[in-house]
Amino acid sequence: MRAERAFAYGATAGLLGDLLLGDPRRGHPVAVFGQAAAAVERRLWRDHRGWGALHSAVCVGGAVAAASMAARAVRGRPAASVALTAAATWAVVGGTSLGREARAVGGALAAGDIEVARERLPHLCGRDPSVLDSQQIARAVVESVAENTSDAVVGALVWGALGGVPGLVGYRAVNTLDAMVGHKSPAHLRYGWASARLDDLAGWPGARLTAALAVLAGGNARGAARAWRQDAGEHPSPNAGPVEASFAGALGVRLGGALSYGGRVEHRAVLNGGARPVRIGDIERAVRLSRRVNVLALAACVTARCAYGALRRARQSRPSAAGRNRT
Repeated sequence: MRAERAFAYGATAGLLGDLLLGDPRRGHPVAVFGQAAAAVERRLWRDHRGWGALHSAVCVGGAVAAASMAARAVRGRPAASVALTAAATWAVVGGTSLGREARAVGGALAAGDIEVARERLPHLCGRDPSVLDSQQIARAVVESVAENTSDAVVGALVWGALGGVPGLVGYRAVNTLDAMVGHKSPAHLRYGWASARLDDLAGWPGARLTAALAVLAGGNARGAARAWRQDAGEHPSPNAGPVEASFAGALGVRLGGALSYGGRVEHRAVLNGGARPVRIGDIERAVRLSRRVNVLALAACVTARCAYGALRRARQSRPSAAGRNRT
C-alpha cells in the first residue's frame, strides 16, 4: 500500500475515532509526553534561550525519532501502517474534547450558572475566569474554539499529510511544549522562547488552512474574508489572528478586546469590529463551524497527499531526456 493511501485511511479512521470516542481516558500519549518534557525541564532549566532551545530539540527530536522508528517497523505492512496512522491521529487531535468542553461552558451559561461556567473555562483557555461576566466568558469560548480548531486538529492533519506519523507526532510535541513553557511567565520568558517560536512556525500552515476553510464553510464568506484581511495582522499571535478573525467574520460576531491572564490585563485589537458581541448561542455555532472545518481539512490534506504522490510517481516513470535521445 502506498504511503498516501495509508495516510488517507489512517487519518480518516483516527478522526472518526476522535469523533466517536474523544480523547483516551487514561494513559493519554500527550500526557505521557508532557510528563517526560517536564522531567527534561527539571534537568535543563536555566534562564537562558540556548538551554530552552536544547529542551525543545531533545523533546521534539525524541518524539519524532520514536515515531519514525514505529513507522519504519510497519513499513511494507499495509494494515499495520493504517492502524499506526489511525492511532497517532486519534492521539494527537482533540476536536471532540474541544467541542465537549465548549458546550459544557455554554450549557452552564444558558442555565444561568456562571460559577460552573467559570470552573469549566480553564479547560479551554488560560484566562482568569473570576473577572469575566457571561458575555466575556462566551467570547472567550468562541475564541478558544477558533484557535484550537487549528492547534488541535487542522495543524496536526497538515503535518500528517507532509510527514506521516512522524509529522503528526512532531507537531503535537511542538504544540504541547508551547503550552508548557512557551507562555511569557518570568521563569519561561527566555527558556520558553524557542518553543514558542517553533510553535509559531509549525502552526503557520494549519492556521492559514483553517482560516481559508472557515471562509468557505462559515456561511458568510465575504465577511470572513474581509475580517481575515483587515484584522488578522492586529492580533499579537501570527497564527491565532487569521483563525479568530475568519471565525469572527464567518459567525458575524465581534472578537478581541480586553483579556485577563492571571491578573495581567491585555488589550487586544477588536476583530470584525462593527459586528455584534458574542452571545451564548454563538458557542454552539462556533463548535459546528469547527466540525465542518475539520472535515474539510481532512479532505484537503488527503487530496493534497494523494495528488503529490501521483505527481511524484509520474515524474519517476517519465523517461529521462538522455534515454529519449539514445532511442
